Amino acid sequence: MIDLPDRAVPLYLRLSRANRPYATAEGARQRLQDTILRPRSYGPPRWLRRDVHLEVAHDRHWPVYTLTPATGAAPTGGVVYVHGGGWVNQISPHHWKLAADIAAEAGVTVTVPIYPLLPYGSAAQVGQWVVELVRRSFDTRGPTCLAGDSAGGQIALSATLRLRDAGIVLPRTVLISPALDLTWSNPRIPQVQPSDPWLGRPGGHFFADAWRGELPMTDPVVSPLFGDFTGLGPLSVFSGTRDILNPDAHLLVAKARSAGVQVDFHEAFGQVHVYPLVPTRAGREAAQAVVEGLKIACRG
Repeated sequence: MIDLPDRAVPLYLRLSRANRPYATAEGARQRLQDTILRPRSYGPPRWLRRDVHLEVAHDRHWPVYTLTPATGAAPTGGVVYVHGGGWVNQISPHHWKLAADIAAEAGVTVTVPIYPLLPYGSAAQVGQWVVELVRRSFDTRGPTCLAGDSAGGQIALSATLRLRDAGIVLPRTVLISPALDLTWSNPRIPQVQPSDPWLGRPGGHFFADAWRGELPMTDPVVSPLFGDFTGLGPLSVFSGTRDILNPDAHLLVAKARSAGVQVDFHEAFGQVHVYPLVPTRAGREAAQAVVEGLKIACRG
């Protein structure tokens, strides 16, 4: 496998204007309109590794994929993986690759919900659905972990809090560049913004305001950083320093640790948003750390 140079990724993101949906509220509005008019494909790519078996079912008209190892012993334990994309973008091949790697190399069953995006989904609706999927995985597969990146990290951590409130403590929650505080009020964000080639507060505000539905922006269902972390299971947090979500990742780590939660914080200097999904050496090593952490936690 060929790794891209680290410096090539920010350059590509800037040249491709990846920040267009986030740099302005108008850009965000246009992206939302475009996804309504031209829905993206969500199916797994044909090149996905062959040692993983795929199945799909439908729950409330929304697809739910399961990925299981196709060889070796029967899998034990499960992972529910919630993809990112700003609550408006569909699952990408990079998400599918990581989900397949988790299934094959951690030896677990991975559940990937294709959840309703904006304008059809909301934080409360999707978060409750993820809670139910985790419960089912516990019932059928045993110990189950949650994982998510970016917007999916927001959904995953909010669901973890709700599961804890229901008496279910997860063996591990993995958060890759999670969106944590949808008020975007961290005073360090403007300091990081010039180095971030991808995200921006104006578009982030637009999408977050739509995603919150009727809930206050500070409700932990919307912004999990405002939740009480007491009694949570272990967290793994991955964050690059060229990401405007990085300052909130620091707040999460400090708050969780002060509540007695075990936190593994993987901070990568110079790396961009969701860097474990990016085909660089740092990204590949981080993705392997995700797989190994879930293997230990979910298989006991």
